[in-house]
Amino acid sequence: MGRLITLLALTSLLLVGCNQKRYAQDDMDIEGIDLDEAFEEVEVKPSVAQQKAALLKDGFEIFDYVDEATGDTIIMQKYFMAFLKKGPNRDQPKAKADSLQALHMAHLGRMYELGYADLSGPFDDESDISGITVYNVPTLKMADSLANMDPMVKAGRLVIEIHPWWAGKGYPLR
Repeated sequence: MGRLITLLALTSLLLVGCNQKRYAQDDMDIEGIDLDEAFEEVEVKPSVAQQKAALLKDGFEIFDYVDEATGDTIIMQKYFMAFLKKGPNRDQPKAKADSLQALHMAHLGRMYELGYADLSGPFDDESDISGITVYNVPTLKMADSLANMDPMVKAGRLVIEIHPWWAGKGYPLR
């Protein structure tokens, strides 16, 4: 009987100690913090209808595709795939070519950060096509303008060939 009372007493002390520590930690966590900023906003995915309305408002071309297996509606969006091909002016000195490459990478990074490009990368062969960029913009004219702002294109080291390309909105690469 004495062991049972001792066990119950220790268990009670342990529970009280844990609760006190938890409350003390909670108090320390909220001191000096703006509670409105402390809580993360929960991202609510817009409905298909809301996504479609926003895309159409922004001038994108879209159509619906219904997946027969799941019954899900997939929004197909027109993107623009820019093929970066070797240009006629490739005889720059190494230092100039290296500088152009750094500016090219900065340009592609900026296009991605601004939301104009979703995917970029080089090809791993010796063909005339050096790489691609997929532009997420509403018009061919805009994609062409952005692609031709690339310092490598301006220097003639690359030339651009753009094709409209349809893909499911929001689908990741696998």
